[in-house]
Amino acid sequence: MAAYVIAEIEVHDPAAYRVYMDAAPATIARHGGRYLARGGAAEALEGAGPKRIVVLEFPTAEAARRWFDSPEYRDATALRQKASTGRFLLVDGLASSA
Repeated sequence: MAAYVIAEIEVHDPAAYRVYMDAAPATIARHGGRYLARGGAAEALEGAGPKRIVVLEFPTAEAARRWFDSPEYRDATALRQKASTGRFLLVDGLASSA
């Protein structure tokens, strides 16, 4: 079953964050993930307005966890954390119906 990583990120240093943005995609692809949304326009329909939103799809929650905990992504995480603050959520997708 697919799983999704949803991140809300507030960028404090755009130049340093760009280095992270260059490093992260290869780590995501290596674990079977892909971007569904990557910081495009976001509108609050209820509640406070969002910061930068990123949505990733992985084949399974285990694949998403392997990516997030992988040594190569830990290196990218250090770059991200120097340039931004945020939160990452792991959400299970719906089971496919036959």
